[in-house]
Amino acid sequence: MDAQQVLTFGQQGLYLLLTVAAPVLLTVLCVGLLVSVFQAATQINEATLSFVPKIIAAVAVLAVTGPWMLTMLVEYLQRMITAIPGVVG
Repeated sequence: MDAQQVLTFGQQGLYLLLTVAAPVLLTVLCVGLLVSVFQAATQINEATLSFVPKIIAAVAVLAVTGPWMLTMLVEYLQRMITAIPGVVG
């Protein structure tokens, strides 16, 4: 196993991590921004007002994109497992 293969596997893993995490992170970011603007406009400083919408949005996004995320992760894992004989041998 040479350094190029290690870097390629690492790069693919990081790219997959960003791709799979992006929908949830971007949704929570947008919901948090909207809640912050709402809190600033109404001067309501309730702690649960910032957390509950984020959790609901994250669960909704996971329900919608969960199968796609799982498919991406399983395909990556299958590629890595099938590459083991070529890397070790």
